[in-house]
Amino acid sequence: MSHACHKLRSTSMPTTDPRPAFLLVHGAWHRPTCWAPLQEALTADGWQSRTVALPSGGPQGTPSAGMYADAEEVSARLRETAGPVVVVGHSYGGFPITEAAGDHPNVTRLVYLAAYVPEEGEYARGMHGIPQRDDLEGSAPGFEDPRSGLYQDVPEDLAERAIGELVEQSVRSFHEPLTKAAWRTVPSTYILCEEDRALRPPMQEKMAARTSRIERLATGHSPFLSAPAELAALLARIASAED
Repeated sequence: MSHACHKLRSTSMPTTDPRPAFLLVHGAWHRPTCWAPLQEALTADGWQSRTVALPSGGPQGTPSAGMYADAEEVSARLRETAGPVVVVGHSYGGFPITEAAGDHPNVTRLVYLAAYVPEEGEYARGMHGIPQRDDLEGSAPGFEDPRSGLYQDVPEDLAERAIGELVEQSVRSFHEPLTKAAWRTVPSTYILCEEDRALRPPMQEKMAARTSRIERLATGHSPFLSAPAELAALLARIASAED
């Protein structure tokens, strides 16, 4: 499989008629509010976007929903969306988009943003060599130092806000195995974050080989906060690609 790898550069926005909309799927411990700076940048350039609130994470208590519930929530949003859609999954969000998107013919492309690209039978913790658990109840521990691990290149005010918005994440979401790999049938692009401390670049490189194209950003794990304008420009180019 050939890959086209491009450094991000400042160019004028490509246009399509009609343009697809973006469906933005957040990662573990996050909520849809993390996408706000990116959505503002997309809107400024004439692109529509929607978000999904994955039920495996919650603002209080201990979530019990898993990856399959997250995938169904993605499907529900796709059923509500008319016209072509580019689905963007960040980090853990790569799991539910991979499980769900292949069932929806309006999905024109998958974008994996520093995200997992699983095969059938793989589960998130297993991709790090952690054995399957029998007890899937409860919440998973988050990052001890999210400022360093998730947001090292994010402006201080945005990083503090993002840390304050982190929520509980279910153990179940990390242990339910994938049953359908949408990237096998839907064109896909991987955005590799070269300074990522949460999902290390060597692992991203390995997973990106499963996708149709690879793009790169010189950012940490959360470019939707650290470089929203640059990410919006890259997503616009990806959405307009013909392959």
